[in-house]
Amino acid sequence: MSMIFFTSVVRVRDGLPLSASTDFYHAPAFLESRRRLKALAVQLAQHPGRGSAESQDFRIHFSSAGDVACMAICSRQCPAAMAFCFLETLWWEFTSSFDTTRVSLASRPYAFLEFDSTIQKVKRHFNHASASQMQSSLEKVQEELDFRPPVVLSLEETDAAGRLANGHVPVLLEPAPTFRMEPVTALGVLSLVLNIMCAALNLIRGVHLAEHSLQVAQEEIGNILAFLIPFVACVFQCYLYLFYSPGRTAKVLLLLLFICLGNAYLHGLRNLWQILFHVGVAFLSSHQILTRQLQEKQSDCSV
Repeated sequence: MSMIFFTSVVRVRDGLPLSASTDFYHAPAFLESRRRLKALAVQLAQHPGRGSAESQDFRIHFSSAGDVACMAICSRQCPAAMAFCFLETLWWEFTSSFDTTRVSLASRPYAFLEFDSTIQKVKRHFNHASASQMQSSLEKVQEELDFRPPVVLSLEETDAAGRLANGHVPVLLEPAPTFRMEPVTALGVLSLVLNIMCAALNLIRGVHLAEHSLQVAQEEIGNILAFLIPFVACVFQCYLYLFYSPGRTAKVLLLLLFICLGNAYLHGLRNLWQILFHVGVAFLSSHQILTRQLQEKQSDCSV
């Protein structure tokens, strides 16, 4: 018997539907649940993490991380562990298929409707797999739910909150899931060390030049900025390598551009080999940032 009836992938910041299952049921209770799911979607930024909303015939579950959330309408008989395991699996499938930049730039509803085939595959697996097949996965998710219960919302309150501009409805907040990166590699450690070295050189030269320029002349302010801006860019490169950040590709390219332009501006103060060293370290760090990905799964939920 089907327990998961409808699924939607939405953008958290504004509730824009990115993709959804094409299943459609004409039962009035189901149509009402879909209407309330849409109302809840625009409020997801207020409810980070996991949450549920109950009606007489269905339950709406949601799980969000970063800028993407997955939502599902399930039967009341569907175990919460199964619903959240399904949503987590779907979240990983979506985020591994579409770049965060594309998600951020999406301007029309259902811009990723082709993802429906994956939704159907995952939904079919969870609706028809036996309990023994998913036992270990469900037990792990259930432990997480026992340790950190999901937010429980009233659909009536959700409707009211959607109509109130000042948002008087109290909200229980739950920390969003932590992103886990792949282990640091030896080449990654080397890029960090070299990046820190470049940052230190830029900071020392920039501060020394600033002390001299403030006492002697103001025309060297461009050289000071050409040292300090790459210093800041190097520090942010280290941060992007160590920690996950949405839109990493755009940020990495912007930082790389700042470092290259800063070193080009310093052509008179640095020789060619020094410039090539700083630019080469910047390219190595950028490569390491872009190749270090999120771990494939946060839990054992699998299709």
